Amino acid sequence: MIDQNHAAALTAILGDKGIVTGGGDVASYQTGARYDEGRAAIVLRPQTTKEVSAAVSYCVRNGIAVIPQSGNTGLVSGSTPDLTGAQAVLSLDRMTKRFDLDLNNRSLRADAGFRLSDVNQKLEKHRLFFPIDLGADPRLGGMLATNTGGSRFLKYGDVRRNTLGIKVVLADEEGTILDLTSDLRKNNTGIDWKQVFIGTSGAFGIITECVVNLEPLPKQVATAYLVPASGAHVMPLLRAMEDRLGAYLSAFEGISKNAVTAALDHVPSLKNPFQGGNVPDYVILAEISRTWEPREGEQSLDAVLEAVLAEIWESDAAPLADAFVGPAHEMWSLRHALSEGVKHSGKLIAFDLSFRRGDIMAFCDRMKADMPQAFPEVTICDFGHIGDGGVHFNLVVPKDSASASDADFERRLRDWVFAIAVQDFNGSFSAEHAIGRKNQAYYDLYTQQKIKDMAQGLKVITSPGDLGAVRFG
Repeated sequence: MIDQNHAAALTAILGDKGIVTGGGDVASYQTGARYDEGRAAIVLRPQTTKEVSAAVSYCVRNGIAVIPQSGNTGLVSGSTPDLTGAQAVLSLDRMTKRFDLDLNNRSLRADAGFRLSDVNQKLEKHRLFFPIDLGADPRLGGMLATNTGGSRFLKYGDVRRNTLGIKVVLADEEGTILDLTSDLRKNNTGIDWKQVFIGTSGAFGIITECVVNLEPLPKQVATAYLVPASGAHVMPLLRAMEDRLGAYLSAFEGISKNAVTAALDHVPSLKNPFQGGNVPDYVILAEISRTWEPREGEQSLDAVLEAVLAEIWESDAAPLADAFVGPAHEMWSLRHALSEGVKHSGKLIAFDLSFRRGDIMAFCDRMKADMPQAFPEVTICDFGHIGDGGVHFNLVVPKDSASASDADFERRLRDWVFAIAVQDFNGSFSAEHAIGRKNQAYYDLYTQQKIKDMAQGLKVITSPGDLGAVRFG
């Protein structure tokens, strides 16, 4: 789907292994993690920043649009080509050479193609990890480009908070390499330019290398399932946990009954942890952690958690209806199975929303009340990072329903949910998945024109070539 002269020129730049032009090998690069599928003119697989620069330079000079792709685990069609067959996919999957660990600085300088699992496996022997916990296994470049958050945002923050520096290739005729790979944690000598490229989906440049903060790997962990007395008691329960546990609290994940049921149905090997197999309407997965080995005479974390829960249970207007401490691996296994479980229960229409923490349960209650009248076929299977205000608001339509394949139905549903989330609750339509084709219309609708004009100005300055799936201007 690309002129053979262009294919030959790009092969000369990247080598035979750096090009994919057809057949089954292309499929994985043009098929996304959630229903989206396009047609790539060619797939470029550079190994170094210089090769990225040369390939991007050629594409810009010849009018070839480029879609940067990292692990291709995104959920908003931000890393796959459209259906025109005219866009080149530039994959980072071969950029896995540089891996420089600085133990004194507690930082890592690495190529952007490393997967999160590979990074943490290499760091484990040093008792360190990159503290972004995700159900998927993305590559570093994509994590920075979308500013991922994850289940332990409450304690460690998002990727933006944990990034010290980057190297980026601009989509201009020169394929300019911008070296922002500072190892410094404090540097107030001007504009923090790396932030232009973090969380903006590759529209302003392709991140090829990064310097990230590392954290000590927890050596003690305790987890519990908490059943709040009601939805209105979720926030009082969170505040009570924060007051009593401080920095120990590393996760506070809310899960609806429908989401738990979908996971248990999809993964029969999962243990149903609830008494009599009766799943509560809403449950919280709470985790506390320490980074040091147990000391003689020190109260275990399980005992700490049990004592705190007892205090909360006995407090006035106790927000807790039930709780039990259990093995961390079992409890997190259920949490990590939620996405796939929900996905396999029907046609999934997913939303990645965020709110002020105090508005999360009010929004969910509003949806549960209004959804049956507005869209009676839809089942709500929500879960999310209650501790940081994030909600994966997943809606499932029966597979045999005509609505499951009705694009107009999905558009009306998205319009309705986003209008309530953004306009009525002052929330965000994209908490941690960034912007892709699936939510381009909502960026256009809800973003102030002056901000769009400023973004377009940055685009012209940084990468005037046709780069990325999203348009910020």
